[in-house]
Amino acid sequence: MTALTYKTDVLIVGGGLAGIAAAIESLDRGLRVLIVDRDEPAAFGGLARWSFGGIFLVDSKEQRRLGIRDSVPLAYEDWVRTGEIPEGAELARSWARAYVDNCAIEVGEWLRKKDVRFFPVVHWVERGLYEPGNSVPRFHMVWGTGHRLVEALLHDLRRHANADRLEVRFQHKVTGLEVKNGRATGVRGHVEPGGTEYRVEAQSVVVAAGGYCGNEAWLRAHWDAELGPLPEVILNGSHRFATGDLHKETESAGGIVTDRERVWYYAAGVHHPAPRHPNHGLSIVPPKSALWLDKFGRRIGPEPLVSGFDTRHLVTSVCRSGGYSWQVMNHKIACRELAISGSEFNDAIRERKILGFLKTVLRGNARLVDRLTRECKDFVAADSPEVLAGRMNELTGSDDIDPSVLRDTIERYDARVERASRHMNDDQLRRIAHLRMYRGDRVRTSKSQRILDRSAMPLVAIREFVLSRKSLGGICTDLGSRVLAGDRDASKGDAGRVIPGLYAVGEAAGFGGGGIHGKRSLEGTFLGTCIFTGRIAAKSIAGGG
Repeated sequence: MTALTYKTDVLIVGGGLAGIAAAIESLDRGLRVLIVDRDEPAAFGGLARWSFGGIFLVDSKEQRRLGIRDSVPLAYEDWVRTGEIPEGAELARSWARAYVDNCAIEVGEWLRKKDVRFFPVVHWVERGLYEPGNSVPRFHMVWGTGHRLVEALLHDLRRHANADRLEVRFQHKVTGLEVKNGRATGVRGHVEPGGTEYRVEAQSVVVAAGGYCGNEAWLRAHWDAELGPLPEVILNGSHRFATGDLHKETESAGGIVTDRERVWYYAAGVHHPAPRHPNHGLSIVPPKSALWLDKFGRRIGPEPLVSGFDTRHLVTSVCRSGGYSWQVMNHKIACRELAISGSEFNDAIRERKILGFLKTVLRGNARLVDRLTRECKDFVAADSPEVLAGRMNELTGSDDIDPSVLRDTIERYDARVERASRHMNDDQLRRIAHLRMYRGDRVRTSKSQRILDRSAMPLVAIREFVLSRKSLGGICTDLGSRVLAGDRDASKGDAGRVIPGLYAVGEAAGFGGGGIHGKRSLEGTFLGTCIFTGRIAAKSIAGGG
């Protein structure tokens, strides 16, 4: 017997960024809103709370202030080319065009009105390996990281003029969608812990429950063979409840779920020193001046790996070279260049302490490096290549790293560094020089830094694994965020049959339409599309869509 029953106009399943955006927009339009979320109240905001807070914007105030010439046609061209979105994939292309056309106003200006501010220097990531990814810098980092972004929107939500029309229920797991006469009418589930059953009756149901990157069995079953052999270890850099359960329920109700194999992985994951869930990983922002080595201590190539250009290429190279990798550097490089993606290990930015932030930029972040060396099991340090090799082997329980090979690899690279000013003939050094041409990267990238530099010791080696982060596939929706039904061919266009009353937003919808990104993200496009799709769903509901 059902113990609890709720009734509402709009039911939002998931209290992440997309769900919060949908709730705010629904309240703006006078609708009654119920959010049910499986997590605890302190986790309100989902994975966005832990993010770096980067948002992809086009022709923004920050870009214009820096003299960056961007445009909608250029951004759309970059998006489609980088994602390898074919001409026949009209739904993905239409969603990409909609976001690029509208993100400056519907995301950027919308956030500014809610007291969200961006760091003045726009970051330039995913530049592209051989041809442009982001032709210009577009990664607008929220001052305060994703933590500040979530807190600002929750402040707006809680103090909304129609806040009396909002109800939020935590620790409410959804176990099924309810559909009557072809229309979504609510959900059923149980409260955790205890197992008390509940049911929600709603005019409209918005699936905002995130993706499937926390479900390792799913990732292995749908591994993208283009990335190379399946790694033995995949760290979870996603949410602990990103299990894809609502994808399965939506499909059972007749909805389309597409591109299951498309996942945004990172190549430089390490084990979290204080894990909150099994296999919890952190995403390293890989130092550009470090040597990226395979499991045997040999430099990965012939194209040396350098982050900031093509994340998918990095992941593919690591998978094909043995499934995990090493980065080797010295303490000086690590202090200047190493960072952890997200809010948790970026205290000064998260707390908006400008002096503390400037100190880490100008002097390096020795505190972070030393903490990770002490607490993260994937970090080892030593004063010579021979001792370092021994500690690397001790960590892996193998003798894969030959000390003489490691020393030779480092010395050959250092010799090229010494010749670089006049006779640059190493692609990693060329890319470092290119990175340093942009002031947003110059202060975080070493210049002509040898690794075997006695004044920069100790040596540091980081064992790095493939880490799952975001689901690029998902529930197919039309441009009103309404869930499409039928066979998978409907995902090729925007004329498919919809399931009345059922919507999907954010990562649950592959960030738009079931696959707005194609194979690659231009970065900053996850948070932005969560806000964008959440707002669209609410507008569609209010308009009777």
